[in-house]
Amino acid sequence: MMNIKRYHYPVMVTEVVENLNVVQGGRYIDGTLGEGGHTEAILEISQPGGQVLGIDADHEAIIISKKRLNKFSDCSFFSNSKFSEMKDIASEINFIPVHGILLDLGISSLQLDFEDRGFSFSRNSKLDMRFSLDSQLNASKIVNDYSEKSLSDLIYKYSEDPNSRRIAAAICNNRPIFSSTELANIIESANLKVRRKHHPATLTFQALRIAVNGEIKELENTLADSLSLLGIGGRLVVITYHSLEDRIVKNFIKKGTSECTCPPLNLECTCSAEPYIKIINKKPITPSKIEITSNPRSRSAKMRVIERII
Repeated sequence: MMNIKRYHYPVMVTEVVENLNVVQGGRYIDGTLGEGGHTEAILEISQPGGQVLGIDADHEAIIISKKRLNKFSDCSFFSNSKFSEMKDIASEINFIPVHGILLDLGISSLQLDFEDRGFSFSRNSKLDMRFSLDSQLNASKIVNDYSEKSLSDLIYKYSEDPNSRRIAAAICNNRPIFSSTELANIIESANLKVRRKHHPATLTFQALRIAVNGEIKELENTLADSLSLLGIGGRLVVITYHSLEDRIVKNFIKKGTSECTCPPLNLECTCSAEPYIKIINKKPITPSKIEITSNPRSRSAKMRVIERII
């Protein structure tokens, strides 16, 4: 097990607890457990009687969180699974309905700072990028085996990087590539047309990670299942870190708050549709300047909150 001297402080922990509307005796699901920071805060406030089901595809996260939350062993449950399996897991342990669900998306500091799976280009490690080691596809296969066009399309689809073609060409011209640092250096040395403030490899690493772990489909499936787990008045809190994730969440919210799905030219509504969720925050909640200063990785975080109403 990794030697971690201190736990990472979770993003917007106060805002998460407030917007989940945590109550004593409540039941909650943390679909992205990580190091257990959000779950710890939820358990502390929901006592006596509060319970949390923590889910994470990363087995290291489960080990670390169990240790961190040992004092809550009688009211915390853990599952080393994808969060898209949330509905099945909750059904198996009779953990339905729940008062709230949290999804803190993206890469965790645990994976960036401690795991040698190629998530970070600041650490020289093998190109893997799998959250779960049971998955067959990894970043090395994509980088070294995909055609230049397929690689370019993938990078653009999951990062919207205008440099995708040039990056794909640079990668294909320097194969085989074995490590995260090697890949980052190749991208940095490429003749890129557009330069941003962040490292030029940032968006490519994002795209590879999303593709390896099927994150977009995972999120869509989980959002759809979440409403069947929430009781009436239960809340869903989602924290996103890039535009692709946020767009999916916004589309999900738009669908759930629509009052009519009939074609615009219909003279009379025949669909009988009615909203089944309400928006708690019209504008996304973002980290404070103080939090961004102490944790720069939180700077792109956006929190959206909805409540089930029927």
